[in-house]
Amino acid sequence: MARHQFDHYATSYEDLLKDPLRDVFSGGRSDFFHLRKAILIRDYFRQRGVDTRRQCYLDLGCGKGNLLSLLREDFARVCGCDLSTDMLSSVEGIETRVQEDPLKIPFGSAEFDLVTAVCVLHHVPPPGRLALTQEVSRVLKPGGVFAIIEHNPYNPVARKIVSRTLVDADAILLKPSETRHWLVSAGLVPEASSYFLFLPAAIFRRAGQLERWLTKVPLGGQYAVFGAKKRDV
Repeated sequence: MARHQFDHYATSYEDLLKDPLRDVFSGGRSDFFHLRKAILIRDYFRQRGVDTRRQCYLDLGCGKGNLLSLLREDFARVCGCDLSTDMLSSVEGIETRVQEDPLKIPFGSAEFDLVTAVCVLHHVPPPGRLALTQEVSRVLKPGGVFAIIEHNPYNPVARKIVSRTLVDADAILLKPSETRHWLVSAGLVPEASSYFLFLPAAIFRRAGQLERWLTKVPLGGQYAVFGAKKRDV
């Protein structure tokens, strides 16, 4: 199999992400952005009174499995898939599979209660985004949730960081309206959306509750849209 472009980035991936603005925002903590996403996902289910400990979770485009590692105790089963075998080689103790086809997910139908795609769709050429979202719908159980997390193109700092990050050289950012469009086109029902990454790590540690009041303000560094698969009638 031909090497995927992210195979070439695997050994130096964290260094390639380094950016003065990004580093100041995270307080130099490489795990800050993963932790924020884990909090966002936990909040989504907590607000709905859903106990995820019996559920199955797939992270699409999981890379080195950082988010999976943070959420592995929250779910009965956690899995990841990625186009890069070299990125997956860093994942330990978690079931992973290589995506041989970028628009196909290497798992069976109706296997998962949650699928996340964290900064994945902006690497997918626009003509392929619907097909991949339909694939997510296929592997979701009825009532299952697809969480798409993306850089916010309305945030000028996010745009600047993306524009000078090598691993994002092919990125075409999605507006939240486009993200919801793909969900609806694939038969999923948008349930919630929120903006986050307003506060740098140093302030978030002391006043994180502030971000929960700003989730509808379209200026956060990233945003999340959650869509649910319709239940069988």
